[in-house]
Amino acid sequence: MKTTKIILGLALVFSIYSCSKDENNSFVSTEDAKTSAKLDIMNDDVSKIVEDQLTISDGISGKTNLTAQTLEPFLPSCATVTRVPAYGTVITPGTTITKTIDFGTTGCPLPNGNVLRGVIVMSFTYQPDATSHTITYTFQDFYHNAIKFNGTKTFTRVMATSTANPNIHPIVTMNLDMTATLPNGDIVTRVGQRVREIIEGYSTPIWLDNIYQVTGEWTTTFPSGGVQTSTITTPLRIRMNCPNIVRGVISIVRNGNTATLDYGNGDCDNLATFTVNGNSYTIILGGN
Repeated sequence: MKTTKIILGLALVFSIYSCSKDENNSFVSTEDAKTSAKLDIMNDDVSKIVEDQLTISDGISGKTNLTAQTLEPFLPSCATVTRVPAYGTVITPGTTITKTIDFGTTGCPLPNGNVLRGVIVMSFTYQPDATSHTITYTFQDFYHNAIKFNGTKTFTRVMATSTANPNIHPIVTMNLDMTATLPNGDIVTRVGQRVREIIEGYSTPIWLDNIYQVTGEWTTTFPSGGVQTSTITTPLRIRMNCPNIVRGVISIVRNGNTATLDYGNGDCDNLATFTVNGNSYTIILGGN
């Protein structure tokens, strides 16, 4: 097996097996791969933002030694959060809680460097003793790194055990039905599902010790007409104290052609192995 080091961003390595439109989009093009990677990042950021807003002040967090004041600064200071009923109001089971997360109009950078603007409005029913909550969230003029996302989405957060974590912990199922408008006006759609659960760090008040596992499968349709399916065949491992995915394998299929991306053994580094047509390439992951 051939092994080569390529100093490229994650999206660029897919150009190894790019082809022309005359070949009926059989392979992933460089631009399609770049776009797909950006959608992946957006999914993770939005999932984390919305889940984190289920705070102890709403009776749902589960991290009982946290308060709304210690949770909300997790967002950058350029983001503002308002709640209906207002903070300090006594709420009773069955009350609908609505939170508006406003990132402004000029660009609000998250700690990971991604820049957001616009508004996310989320709502759920206050049921402090329930083990499952469905959260609805709507994008209003919402941009993630210059890509506009719109529509109303839902995810379900359950408190349960799993093979990955035998203790009761949050498991979030995110139903993907996304429409993204690129800066040039092209439209990309994605449908599928991502399941994200915390497997370490839930019992502490420290966010940086959290470790998440992600599974799922989704299909992305690009402006070129190309359609590809991505499946997490080995669960992805995300450490909050590391900027990159540290472990897991994604299988990518397009018109019968398959490639894999392997993020390694759990070390916090910027390396991954991309395999296509029997050849493996050690890649250096780029920035956002």
